Amino acid sequence: MDDHNLKALSKKIEDLIEFCGQLDSENRKLKAEARNWQQEREQLIEKTDIARNRVEAMITKLKAIEQES
Repeated sequence: MDDHNLKALSKKIEDLIEFCGQLDSENRKLKAEARNWQQEREQLIEKTDIARNRVEAMITKLKAIEQES
């Protein structure tokens, strides 16, 4: 293998290493975003459950008041 081919191969390897680093960085960022979205989703589900329980309790109270009348 002549010097030119060796340098070209070396450059390609360096480029691949750099690209792998970029992909790794992007992958870490996307995983962090996915964790954040999952946490937000869980919080929204919890808030929805709380709101649903409150509405159901209000409906039960209103029905009880209506039956008393």
